[in-house]
Amino acid sequence: MTTAVKNERLDKRFDKWDVDGNGTIERADLENEAQRILKAFGEAPTSPQGRAVVDAFRGLYEYLAERAGVGATGKLDRTRFQQIVETEVFEGGDAGFGRVVRPTIQAILNLCDTDGDGEISRPEFTRWLNAIGVDRSQADEAFRKIDTNGNGSLTVDELVTAVKEFHFGTLDVELLG
Repeated sequence: MTTAVKNERLDKRFDKWDVDGNGTIERADLENEAQRILKAFGEAPTSPQGRAVVDAFRGLYEYLAERAGVGATGKLDRTRFQQIVETEVFEGGDAGFGRVVRPTIQAILNLCDTDGDGEISRPEFTRWLNAIGVDRSQADEAFRKIDTNGNGSLTVDELVTAVKEFHFGTLDVELLG
């Protein structure tokens, strides 16, 4: 992984999450991301799955903001966002991704998992990718790349690994919008 690829992908993430374009990421930006995903699934934010998605995105923001020293209601500029993700996620390897990213992935998996089997099927995955703006034609290829055990469904572990590989530049499938 090159620093340039990692920074490019973090810039892309920052730009997507800075919904209001004010040059900072705030808790409301991640709450808006959660709302966008819920809307795409037709899920009410007050349902158990809806609350879990909103809480996961809120928790993700609050964790990073607290570690960055800006507090849960503070703002992260681009530089501070990159620094804190580097420290808390990338330098932490699997443990960092598990601690910071996994709760959000789990909440989204639970939202997508319409049959309740604890995994995401190809149609459920396609719906997720469509919800975050990934073209439908890319969903099948992405599914094949992420389904590392080839069983036709995706686990939270496969999805967390995919997010990690995306940010490390070894996979071109973006899952968090």
